[in-house]
Amino acid sequence: MGAYVVRRLLWLPVVLFFVSFGTFTLARFGPGDPVSVTAGQVRDPEVLAQIRRDRGLDSNVVVQYTRWLKKAVQGDFGESYLQKGFSVSELIFPRMWISAQLGIIALVIVFVIGIPMGLLAARFAGSWIDPAIIGTLLFLQAIPVLVIIPPLIWLFGLQLNWLPVGGWDGVFEIWWIAGVVAIPIPDPHLYIPLVAFTLPGFVSVARLVRVSALEVNLEDFVRTARSKGLSETAVQFRHVLPNSLLPLITVVGFALAGVIEGALFVETLLGINGIGRFTFEAVVSRDYDVILATTVIFSAAFVLMNLVAEVAYGFVDPRVRIGASRG
Repeated sequence: MGAYVVRRLLWLPVVLFFVSFGTFTLARFGPGDPVSVTAGQVRDPEVLAQIRRDRGLDSNVVVQYTRWLKKAVQGDFGESYLQKGFSVSELIFPRMWISAQLGIIALVIVFVIGIPMGLLAARFAGSWIDPAIIGTLLFLQAIPVLVIIPPLIWLFGLQLNWLPVGGWDGVFEIWWIAGVVAIPIPDPHLYIPLVAFTLPGFVSVARLVRVSALEVNLEDFVRTARSKGLSETAVQFRHVLPNSLLPLITVVGFALAGVIEGALFVETLLGINGIGRFTFEAVVSRDYDVILATTVIFSAAFVLMNLVAEVAYGFVDPRVRIGASRG
């Protein structure tokens, strides 16, 4: 298993190379011109040529990419074309922390809600409860994020005035009791984005757990547990639940991809200054170095999460360890 992990880690630089080179090439040869973004309204050929030299854009794409790569491996992703005087790293990493907090909380909620719903649907398979749960889940999954957020803002933010309609003030706010006891509670800014983040995710988890639990319920050891007189609750939580969770390990990477995709829309619509909104604004304004940096970071996170999922799967399933050792 150790050799397998090493081989996969060695592939990571290769994957990132192709992702970064492809993105770099598209940015240089795609629509628009990085120089025009920097120059603004200036159209003087001499000024444009000077900007091109200063940015190193007067070389061919291979030389430009090699120069960028040498800096990138040291954590220097260049300078923003629009926010002059700020490096891309300075702009990205504070925003990454905001998105990471949202993403981690969203993933926890996805599994906390999705797993019990999947078990419940499997437990009542054949009755009206199962299709009612699955039908509701399919309906919720079909609602795009762009459709979910406006009604939530209108109802809870504008009509009832219960929640703020956007922005970010951190994960917790402090409530003081009698000016002495401080109690941390979830910040109201969290609720609307978390609903938008988690709704598609927990539906997928619930459906996967349901399918897995239906298969586990047919196993001999589950029948044996029931024949010994164990209550159905004990059977479900002691035997069915642990064995139904194994397939969930394989979808962690895809869940992360869903969070990243959701961040682009959720953060933009709600004015959350995270990495998703920053990436969206960079694409719209053609801030090429920012686009390149965020693409590489997202790709690295996705590949690493899938590797962690595969390794975790190998630890809990000996058959995977044996297959990896032979491979």
